[in-house]
Amino acid sequence: MNQTSLSAAELDAITDAAAHWCMRLHAEDCSEQERAACAQWRAADPLHEQEFQAMQEIWQTADHLPRPAAPVITLSARPRGRALRRLASAAAVALVALPIGAWVGWEQGWLPNSYERVESGNAIARAVLPDGSEVELNLNTTLRYANYKDERRVTLVNGEAFFKVQHDTQHPFVVRAGKGQTRVTGTQFNVWKYQDQVKVTLVEGSVLVSSNSSDPDSGYRLGPGMQASYRRGDYEPALSQTYAHDTSLAWRGGKLILDNLPLDQALPLINRYLETPLLLADASTGSIRISGIYNTTEVNRLVSNMPKVLPVYLTRNKNGDTVLNRISPPPRKS
Repeated sequence: MNQTSLSAAELDAITDAAAHWCMRLHAEDCSEQERAACAQWRAADPLHEQEFQAMQEIWQTADHLPRPAAPVITLSARPRGRALRRLASAAAVALVALPIGAWVGWEQGWLPNSYERVESGNAIARAVLPDGSEVELNLNTTLRYANYKDERRVTLVNGEAFFKVQHDTQHPFVVRAGKGQTRVTGTQFNVWKYQDQVKVTLVEGSVLVSSNSSDPDSGYRLGPGMQASYRRGDYEPALSQTYAHDTSLAWRGGKLILDNLPLDQALPLINRYLETPLLLADASTGSIRISGIYNTTEVNRLVSNMPKVLPVYLTRNKNGDTVLNRISPPPRKS
C-alpha cells in the first residue's frame, strides 16, 4: 500500500484501527482469536504495523500500562497533524479503556497530554516542540517529547541535539539520556549520547545535570561554558570548563573536528557517525593522537584514510568488525 496514494480519511481509518487493536491487546478480556486477528491485520501491510507501533509508543509512555514485548520499529517523520491525529486516537481509546485512570494518570503525572517523536536521517534536522522549544538534531538522532503535568520530558534515544528551551519556571524541561538527566527551565545547551556515554555542554543559562535520573536532585549545576560527562554506573558526572575554541558544537556546521585527541577519546566521536563501530586493538593503539576537520556526512572516509596519516593498519576480527592496530616502530639499534 502506497501511503502517498491514500486519502486522509483512509489514513485516519488505519490510525483508528491501530488504536482499536492497541486497546484490545491491553484489555484483560482480549481473546486468542482477537490476538490472531490483530496479528493478521498488522501483517497485511507495512503501514498497519507502522501505525500500530506508533500507537504502542504512546501507550508505553505510561509506566503503569502493560508493555508487550513487540520490537520497536523506527518510524519515518510525519507532518505534525498526523502525530496529533494519532495522539487523539490514543487518548480516545485510553478514555474508553480507563475513564478514571486516564484523568488520574494526568493529575498524578503518569500520563502526558501530548507526545511527539522527532528524528533526523542523513541530514541535520530542526523542529519546534509542542511547548515552543526549538531543537536541532545531528545526523541519525532520535528523541521523544512528552508533556506531563509537572514537567516537559525529552528522552534522547540516540545521537545529539541542541536545545533552545522555552522558559517556564513552573514547568521544568528535562532531558533524559543514558542513566542520567539534565533539568532546566529555559536555556540553550547541547546533549551528546553514544552508547552509555553522555556529554552535556551549556551555552547559555543554567542546567542541573545528574548521572542518575532516579535521584535528580543530587546533580551539579552548570554555568555557561561548562560541560558535564557521565556514563552508566557513574556516581556523579565529571565536570570541565570549555575553552575558547571548543569544537563540541561544530556538528551544527556539518563538521567533526578532532583536536589532537588520543584515539581512545576520538573513537566515540567517530563511531557516532559509522554504521559499525571502529575498534582498538589495544591500549597502545588508543594512545595515538589524531587531528583533522571532517564532514559529518563523510566520516566513513576517515576510516579508510587512517593508515595514510597515522602509524596504524586495519584488520577485521572474527565478528567482521574493523580493528585499528598500531604499527610498532623498528627496534632501536644499540
